[in-house]
Formats: sequence, structure tokens, C-alpha cells
Amino acid sequence: MVSFEMDDLKKIGLGLTGFGVVFSFLGMILFFDKGLLAMGNILFVSGLMLTIGLKSTLQFFTKPKNYKGTASFGAGFLMVLVGWPVIGMILEAYGFVILFSGFWPTLAVFLQRLPIIGWIFQQPFITSFFSRQRGKRVPV
Repeated sequence: MVSFEMDDLKKIGLGLTGFGVVFSFLGMILFFDKGLLAMGNILFVSGLMLTIGLKSTLQFFTKPKNYKGTASFGAGFLMVLVGWPVIGMILEAYGFVILFSGFWPTLAVFLQRLPIIGWIFQQPFITSFFSRQRGKRVPV
């Protein structure tokens, strides 16, 4: 059973995930600084584990349909740690897109309902991109 209550561990997990995204973004902005990218990766994955739980995280990454994304994300993570941040981030980005491709339609609906910038995501060329993901139509 999935619990939607916000306990302290989930709040900390969301914070770590957010800091992971910020550190990764800063690492890319600062010419692929491998220290910031590595910290961002570690914070993101640990935040994900705290947010959805260790068991759910392991199940997510070990689903047969997610093997390619997991392998790519893991290889990119290792490349960043070894010292090849550009190649690592390319592999991680590919793995991230593959792993989280099932969430794109949900993200599209959320973005379309935002008050100020929602109209951008309601444009036909944007909705056609999101509707091609997993063969689903996105309601407007």
C-alpha cells in the first residue's frame, strides 16, 4: 500500500532530491564540475530512496523494462565519479529519460495547468511531443 502522508523522512527525502537537482545543475553550469555533479547524483539517489522507500526504489530500478535506463544511469554515475563528467552526464541524461518516461504524460498535464506558463505547454507541437511518449494522449 502506498502512503501519501508526509512524514519527516519523506520531507528530508524531498529536500535531498531537490538539493541533488540543484547541485547537478550547478555542476553543469560550472563547466561540468565533477565534484558538484557527484554530490548531486548522490543526493538525488539518496533523496529518492528516502522519499519512496528503499524497497520501492530497488523495485523501480530493477524492473525488466527499466534495465536499459538503469544501466545507462549507473554507467553515467560511475563515469562522473571516475572523472569523465561530460560523458557521464550524457549517459545519465539518457538513462533518466528512459527511466522516467512513464511520468512524462503526468508532468505534461501538471505543466499545462500552471497559471502563467501553462499556455506554452498547451501548444500543439508540445502536446504532440508528450502524446508520443508511451502512445498516450494527453488531456487538455
